Amino acid sequence: MSPTSPEHTKVNQQQVYSDRHYETPVALQHYPVIYPQVVQWGEMDALNHLNNVVYYRYAESARIHYLQALDLFEGSAILLAHSSCQYLRPVTYPDTLLIGLRCQRLGNTSLIIEYRYYSQQQREIVAEAEAVIVRLDSHSEHKLPWTAEERSRLLALEAQVDHIPEH
Repeated sequence: MSPTSPEHTKVNQQQVYSDRHYETPVALQHYPVIYPQVVQWGEMDALNHLNNVVYYRYAESARIHYLQALDLFEGSAILLAHSSCQYLRPVTYPDTLLIGLRCQRLGNTSLIIEYRYYSQQQREIVAEAEAVIVRLDSHSEHKLPWTAEERSRLLALEAQVDHIPEH
């Protein structure tokens, strides 16, 4: 999947995902990849809020989507080194979250991905998160630098929404 595939190409101020269209909220306009996530009834906690661990599952799915869009799974391993999430507003069923992802910082062997969880029901950002991922050689498990081509693909994707990661 390339950064220009229909899965995350902007069309008339909408992001296209598979066969569904979502208006791009202003709060996510500088996020090149937006991953839609339907909230399921069974993901609620005892207070009928989305359970805190579910945000991390959603982040994992969104992160995989982002890395696939950049074609970063070939020839190396990606290790999650750190993740955190700040919960801003409770989420309840039914809802669909639009999870915006972008690269906050591009390092030599790592990158920091930042997430914004936008609630379609509340029309607000309900959580913000970040993850540090490290690229490893699949055979030796040593850190492996991003190639010039990978860096170029990532920066081009981010530039589509006028975002420049730290590097």
